[in-house]
Amino acid sequence: MRLEPTIQAVDAHACGEPGRVIVGGVSEVPGDTMFDKMVHLRDQGDNLRKLMLREPRGYPAANCNLILPPTDPRADAGYVIMEQVEYPGMSGTNTICVATVLLETGICEMIEPLTELTLESPAGLIEVQARCEAGKVKSVTFRNVPSFAVHLDKQIEVPQLGRVDVDVAYGGMFYVIADAESLGLEIAPENGRDIVRIGEMVKTAAQEQLPVTHPDQPGFEGITIAVLSARPTGADAHMKNAVVVSTGKLDWNRPSTWTGAIDRSPCGTGTSAKMAALHAKGELQLNEDFNHEGILGTIFTGRLIEETQIGPYKAVVPTITGRAWITGKANYLLQNDDPFPEGFTVGDIW
Repeated sequence: MRLEPTIQAVDAHACGEPGRVIVGGVSEVPGDTMFDKMVHLRDQGDNLRKLMLREPRGYPAANCNLILPPTDPRADAGYVIMEQVEYPGMSGTNTICVATVLLETGICEMIEPLTELTLESPAGLIEVQARCEAGKVKSVTFRNVPSFAVHLDKQIEVPQLGRVDVDVAYGGMFYVIADAESLGLEIAPENGRDIVRIGEMVKTAAQEQLPVTHPDQPGFEGITIAVLSARPTGADAHMKNAVVVSTGKLDWNRPSTWTGAIDRSPCGTGTSAKMAALHAKGELQLNEDFNHEGILGTIFTGRLIEETQIGPYKAVVPTITGRAWITGKANYLLQNDDPFPEGFTVGDIW
């Protein structure tokens, strides 16, 4: 990987969740596939992720995407997703931001009223339909990777909380899913501190007690994210959720490490995982709209369009519809004498 003196990026958000998109200044990422390129960045080029997501250029809720030439001839563009503590194979909000940036900046041709793209993520090819008007992307619908439930109605022991009933499902990442009300939580922005603290506790306990590995892609393993589900507050929503993303590693003996950030959107891969769990329980059928409300009241519309099989698991193929807005464009610099070439974190907000 080679970093040029200036990194060009476009900032966007998908229904509230920020997704920075690097469009220039990074080149020559080795790898025969987008998964291989993700592994190279993770293992040998992680300075880029830290540079763009930590302070002073980033903050705890930030995400970043690197646009790369596709390795699969069927794809129009490739991208690697970078988050605070991991490189996900797939992310819904980041995919919506990437598609919007590619089209509204002219990197890929926009065709009105409907543009079809194929994007190569580390988890596989993602088919995208973007509804466009007057040079703007009005909505993005993507066909996600197959999603499946691994554990349903399992009880885990969570220190300080006791027994908690959870599901575990894959929607592009492995999620532990728990009921917010049973944990004494109301999904609202003012309760963010408690949502994060309890979400991190449930997630860490689930990681320890319910190990998981993707049967077709062993490089994706372990629960890395949590969904806390609740009844909707919006009239058009079927359910509400808060997705808790780690910003560090929890140490049970140090409460100061119970830190994370809430996905500001309804979360695309989290919605996919939730729909897979609901379908496995017989509570959501194919070709039914599922309006999933995020903590800000914004909505992603999910739909299960077919059943399939992933290893030993019955799986479903979801689509997710949402929208992104570009918020800015910037050139990011790293001067030779900058004392923080990989950024920094401070415990007041991280």
